[in-house]
Amino acid sequence: MSTTHEEIALTAPRAIPALNLRELIDANLYMPFPFQSNPHASEAAAGVDAWLRTWGLTDEPEVAAMISCTRPAELAAYNSPTVDSGLLQIMANQIAYQFIFDDRAEDVGLQRPGRLLPMLSESVRILRDGQRPESPLGAALADLQRQVQERCTPAQAARWAWNSREYVHGLLYEAVAQTHSAPVGSGLCRSIRSLIAGIEPFHPLCEAAQPYELAPEELRHPVVRRLGRLSVDAAVWTADLFSAVKEQRAGGVINLALDYQRAHQCSLPEAVTLAIRRINGTIGEFEELYGEIRPELSPAGVGYVEGMAGWIPGCYFWSRTVPRYADTMAASAIP
Repeated sequence: MSTTHEEIALTAPRAIPALNLRELIDANLYMPFPFQSNPHASEAAAGVDAWLRTWGLTDEPEVAAMISCTRPAELAAYNSPTVDSGLLQIMANQIAYQFIFDDRAEDVGLQRPGRLLPMLSESVRILRDGQRPESPLGAALADLQRQVQERCTPAQAARWAWNSREYVHGLLYEAVAQTHSAPVGSGLCRSIRSLIAGIEPFHPLCEAAQPYELAPEELRHPVVRRLGRLSVDAAVWTADLFSAVKEQRAGGVINLALDYQRAHQCSLPEAVTLAIRRINGTIGEFEELYGEIRPELSPAGVGYVEGMAGWIPGCYFWSRTVPRYADTMAASAIP
C-alpha cells in the first residue's frame, strides 16, 4: 500500500458544493477515463439470466431482485468495453456469481463467522482441488471455473483460481471484522477491502483478452504489479463512495468512506470528501507510473494494463446509476 497519499487532514480545501452525495462525488472525483460500454452488453445480460437459472441461483425471489438491481452484465460491459462476446459473458457470469456469493456470506457471517466455514471451504476445495460441488453455489462456481479453463491458458487459469481463493478468504476476514467488538483499524480495513473487492480474479481474464501470453518478467514487473494494486484500489474505493449509505444502514464497516468517518469522527459527506482525495491521489499515481512504463511494455502488456485500468471508470459509471446504490442520490451532501 503506497504511503504517498496517506491520511488527509480535515482542514484540507473544501469540496465543491453539492446538494446530494452523488453530486458531491461527481464534482470532486478525478476521473480522466471516458465512458465506454461493450456492444455485447444486452447479449451478456441475457446470458447471465440463463446461466443463473441453470444453476438455480435466482430461484429465490430476493436473489432475483438483487440481480435486477445490480446489473452485473452492465458492470462487465463498462469495465471491459473492448473484449469479445465470449470473454464478456464469462466476466458477467462471474460478477453475478460474486454478488450472490458475497451477499450470502455477509448474511451468514453477521450471525456468526464460524457458520461461513462450510460455504467457504467448499469454494476452496473446488478452486484448489477440483472437488465435486455440494451446493448450487458450488455447482455454479465449478461451471465458472470450467469456462475459465476453456478460455484461458493453464497458467492464466491457475492465477484466476489463486486470486479467487484469496477473495473467498477475504470474506471470512470481513465476517470476523464485522462481528468483532473492537473498531477495525484503517490499514486492516483497506487490506480486507482489497481482498473482498473481487477484482483481482478478473486480471487473468484481462490477460486472456490479449493476442498472446505475457512474458513472466513483464507480468511480474514491480511497476506492473503496482499498477494492478492501484487499479483495484481506485475502482473499489470509488464504488465505496456510492455504497457508503447502503453499507452504513446495513451496519457495514469495510468501506473506505466509513473508515474515514470512524477515524476522523466526522459526518458522512466529510468522510466521502476525504475518501475522494485519497482516490484522486491513487488515480494520479496510476497515470504517472503507467506513463513511465508504457514505452517498455509489449502490445500485450499495454492491453493487460489497460484492461486492469478499465475497472476504474467502469465501477464509477456503473455505481452512478445502478439501483443498488440509489440511496446516494437521496443522501444530503451537507455535513
